[in-house]
Amino acid sequence: MTRLAITGHRGLSAELEAEVDRMIRAAVDRGGDLVGVSCLADGADAVFAQAVLDAGGALVAVLPALEYRESLPEDYRPVYDRLLARAGKVVQLPFVTPDPDAYMEAGKRMVEESDSLLAVWDGLPGRGPGGTADVVAYARSRGVPVTVLWPEDAVR
Repeated sequence: MTRLAITGHRGLSAELEAEVDRMIRAAVDRGGDLVGVSCLADGADAVFAQAVLDAGGALVAVLPALEYRESLPEDYRPVYDRLLARAGKVVQLPFVTPDPDAYMEAGKRMVEESDSLLAVWDGLPGRGPGGTADVVAYARSRGVPVTVLWPEDAVR
């Protein structure tokens, strides 16, 4: 069984999200018994979760805080609810409000629940603590293999 986690940018343009979707599906479609680990945020997390489910894999949802759903874009929440309902395992972290500490702890938990990490990352420093760059650095510090996916010449 392969346990694969995701970290990645949110707020992607429709064009960039479509390209990221293709890249994630290619990475997920490598066969085998797959468990995907995701926070189910809009953007790369949701694209990954859907790709895992479409490939017949199991989904583990790591929720950073009790009020996490309310922090997500309102028009995305039905997608989040649908993905969460399909998760075979839900890990609820004890934070109440989602903040950089909660996001970082969720990233660490995903890395600890996985064999490798997919990172939809432009390679730039984070815009704040607890983001994609920090999760990638944490995974690398733990010796967890990281595969960076980012369309050539794409700008966030």
